[in-house]
Order: sequence, then structure tokens, then C-alpha cells
Amino acid sequence: MKSHMLKRFVFTLALPVIYLFAFLPFPVLYLLSNFLKVIVFDLIGYRKQVIFTNLRNSFPTKSEDEILLIAKQFYRNFCDLLVEAIKLSVISEKELVKRIKIIGYDKVEAFHQQGRSSIISVSHCGNWEYGPLIQGHVSSVPSMIVYKTIKNQPVDAFVKGIRSRFGSILVPKENTLRKIAELKGKPWLLVLAGDQKPGGKSSPFWTYFLNQETNVFLGVEKIAKSTNSVVFYCDIRRLNRGYYEAEYSLLTDSPKEMEELAITKMHLKALEEAIKKNPSNWLWSHRRWKSKRPQNITLDTMIPEFAS
Repeated sequence: MKSHMLKRFVFTLALPVIYLFAFLPFPVLYLLSNFLKVIVFDLIGYRKQVIFTNLRNSFPTKSEDEILLIAKQFYRNFCDLLVEAIKLSVISEKELVKRIKIIGYDKVEAFHQQGRSSIISVSHCGNWEYGPLIQGHVSSVPSMIVYKTIKNQPVDAFVKGIRSRFGSILVPKENTLRKIAELKGKPWLLVLAGDQKPGGKSSPFWTYFLNQETNVFLGVEKIAKSTNSVVFYCDIRRLNRGYYEAEYSLLTDSPKEMEELAITKMHLKALEEAIKKNPSNWLWSHRRWKSKRPQNITLDTMIPEFAS
């Protein structure tokens, strides 16, 4: 309890400084990012063991030199993301639109015009904090972003404030179905992170992902089937420093006709292909493979009590 109170107090004191940095121009912020990379990578070695283990296990055929290069690029991207996240607290809508190119969103809107709702599977690629802001900007229907509440209340309020600046609705994951029910009869858009590690009671579905046995959430598939929503995958790619593109690709417009687990496998495949094309673009510091598969669960199958 005391630790949580101290963290809240420290962040509250730091908030004015954060906003001062937010008003700095991007070139200055990237100089700060260069300095952070030296501290985070060379001096502290932030989660270095986790990152290198994840990379080696995911790309067993790559040499140590190739792994090191990806890791260095990841650390630079990670530090850029930190300063960009601060900037997003004050960035204008006009500036945001200049910095992220949208590809294929017209396909999503076409379904909305037909009265269909959509689910967008996203991941921790590129700058995922750009996603909620640009989604609120482009969507003509209620745009809901599912998120995990942060225990530190001032940090939670700060992050929610950033992500909802341009119209996105932040929905705690435990309230997702309730929020969807409130919009019954109207088309909506729901954004779900498809690469989160299930916490607490793990998901009953395990599969191979990046050369490793991986526990996977089934939220995208289950909600799509129960609401007959169109499913897209959105890949956010880094083009240049501070500039991104978000490409929306249709996975299925007939979820109820898909075989069990097919939608989950589709968005995982799309993510895996994106990571292999640009490995340093993903969040390798995430402890994605901390859990081990229980003996009663077979790869690529569902145990009966969890089957739909």
C-alpha cells in the first residue's frame, strides 16, 4: 500500500515536468531519446536478458550479430516511443495526421455504412499509442479501445487522457461486453490487442508463435462470432523516425462461418509476418513466454469445457 501511494505521489510531482517536455519540438525530443538509449541499453541494460532470450528463441537461425543489431534497433525504437508518448499528450490533430499514414481504412468504413460493426486486432508494433488517437480521428462510429487499467491511478488517468483525446472511448477489459451491449443496434468499432499475454487464469488455447509455444487470448474470435462483427488486422509500421503508417487488412467478414480457432490463427499469422518483416518494430521487452503450457492442454486444440 505504501509503495503504491509513493508511486502516485512521485508521478503527481513529475507531471508538470512531463508536460514541459511535451511542448519541446520533436528534434529536441529525439536528442533526449538518443541520451535515453545510452542509459537504458548501455548503462542499465533494461530487461536485456528478457529481450535477448526472446529474440534468440524467436529467430534460432539468426547469428548473434544479427540478434544484437535487432536489439539495438529495438532499444532506439523503444526510447523514441517513450518521448513520442509524452508528445502525444499535447500533439495537435493536424500534426498527428501528418505523422501517421492510413491505408485501407475505407474498407472498414464501408462495412460501418452497411450497419456492420468491426473488430480491429492490433499489436505492440511501431508506436501503438498512435493507434487510439488516429482511430478516434478516422472512425465515423463509436471507437472503443480495450485496455488494462493501471493500478497507479494518476498514471492511469494520464494514459487514458492521451488515448481518448480525439474521440476514442477507453473501455476497461472487464467492461467490454457491457459496453458493447449499450450500443446494441448501432455499428461500433472495437480495438483489441492480439499479442497480450493472458494473465490470471490463462487462456485454454496454446499454439506455436515465433517458434515458441504461446498462450493466446481468444477475445477477438469470441466477440467477433457472438456479434457477427467484421475482423481486421491493423499493422502499424515505422517509416522514419517519428513517422508511421497503419494498414488495415480484412481477415473475415463472416466470422460465424469460420471454423473454431481460425480467426485467432489468422490474426496471429498476420502479426507474425509483420514481426518477421521488421523484427525491431515489436515490443521484445514484454515477458510474453513466461508461462509454460499445462500438460492437460494440447497445442492448437481446445479443451472441451472451453469450446464454444
